[in-house]
Amino acid sequence: MPSAPPTYLDHAATTPVAPEVIEAMAALWSSATANASSLHRSGVRAARAVETARSQVAQRLGAKPEQIVFTSGGTEANNLAIKGTIAATGRSGGHLICTAIEHPSVLAPMRWLQARGFDLTILPVDRQGQVQPDSLRQALRPDTLLVSIIHGSNELGTVQDLAVLGEICRRAGAPLHTDACQSFTKLPVELATLPVDLVSINAHKIHGPQGVGALWLAPGITLEATAHGGGQERGLRSGTSNTAGIAGFGVAAASFGPARRAALQARHAQLLAGLDRRFPTAHINGPRGNGLPHIVSVTFPGSDAKRLFQQLNRAGFEVSTGSACHATATTPSPALLAVGLEPADALATLRISHGYTTTPEQIDALLDTLHALLRATPGTT
Repeated sequence: MPSAPPTYLDHAATTPVAPEVIEAMAALWSSATANASSLHRSGVRAARAVETARSQVAQRLGAKPEQIVFTSGGTEANNLAIKGTIAATGRSGGHLICTAIEHPSVLAPMRWLQARGFDLTILPVDRQGQVQPDSLRQALRPDTLLVSIIHGSNELGTVQDLAVLGEICRRAGAPLHTDACQSFTKLPVELATLPVDLVSINAHKIHGPQGVGALWLAPGITLEATAHGGGQERGLRSGTSNTAGIAGFGVAAASFGPARRAALQARHAQLLAGLDRRFPTAHINGPRGNGLPHIVSVTFPGSDAKRLFQQLNRAGFEVSTGSACHATATTPSPALLAVGLEPADALATLRISHGYTTTPEQIDALLDTLHALLRATPGTT
């Protein structure tokens, strides 16, 4: 007999594609295989599918469709935002700011620019992973060309107050970019009233397909393209449109509404309560009540998270020890060290990230299995 499917609790890494998204993509694969830049009937049909998705994504952001640039994912959106903004200034030097808990697709291009003569300030965060407004104020300089602050942390679940931080940047005349890949649709965001200038999002964190993302641009923001070719996406992202993937992104964005957010919040509360009740020596990293509703970072002092991960995997539970981008690393997570964890505790930390389809029974079963595994390791429960 086939074994039961594993309980998937790594939604911060990627999410299963929703049935309605698969249906929409399959319909396009079978009926609109043309290039969306072609002018014949099939091409026009493909182009209409792209523009429908652009409107769906924009509506979820409270934005206008023409402000959305489709990309191959969050990594490309982040790179386009950072490198494209700096290239558009024509400067060969200047000042950049990001935080100590950024996703690698933000930190790496920032480091890339630093190696080419730009100054980089990496803002510290507090024990909850929050950027303190005063530290941002003190870091800003007259030559600050770009600030990048992640909205919802992919490891900690911390949500930054972009209204406050964005206003500080705006008063200093520095554009603010935010990586909102984890928070998009899971938190209500109205860009029309938020002082941010560039926002990166993607599809595969919201039950859409992998390989599709987008960058939102505020009015007046100028970018230099980082990929040149046929001039698609207003010349900012050349390449044949991934029509079916983009359409799937649109459906995923339109489908992820209040009911799905409520389901995430319910499982989040259940998981936190269960961890508190059953593991008195464990501690939660990041916020408990005002963070992302699907991510819990928990440290079990004295444990080996890699070993615990493997044991859970064999027992049918798929979690992670941190960001998927660092899954093979043997060194402590930079984000966990940034919030003050000692290396040994950082290496004793699991990230559990559930979805709107996760059931109460699956959370209870995970807690039971964790308890049984940790009981076998003295001093960890």
